[in-house]
Amino acid sequence: MSSISVKLPQKIHQKLLKQVIEDGYGMRGKSKWLNEGLRRFLSLDYFPELVELADGMEGLTDPISFRLQPEVVLAIDEGVLKVRKEYPGLEGVRSKIVRASILQRLVRSCPPGGQV
Repeated sequence: MSSISVKLPQKIHQKLLKQVIEDGYGMRGKSKWLNEGLRRFLSLDYFPELVELADGMEGLTDPISFRLQPEVVLAIDEGVLKVRKEYPGLEGVRSKIVRASILQRLVRSCPPGGQV
């Protein structure tokens, strides 16, 4: 397993921690929740578009660290190549993939009419 750190806006970080617990992963399940979310996200045909949309995220003040499973590391590496083919000028693609996957997992677990 390898570790990764990314920065999130404080509000998204708080929602992430809350959602991990609400989804039944407990206080120590953040890495598992994030690995599952990354696998799902990277399996979407249109994930590069979502990464590009997440490019404008502001207020990246809260660092989070978690462990990546080896197969997720490989999937992210392949994902970086796909994103760079479509958006060659995009910088920090690995972190943007992680942030976009977190946003998607939060949005998909949000009840209708709820806010992320």
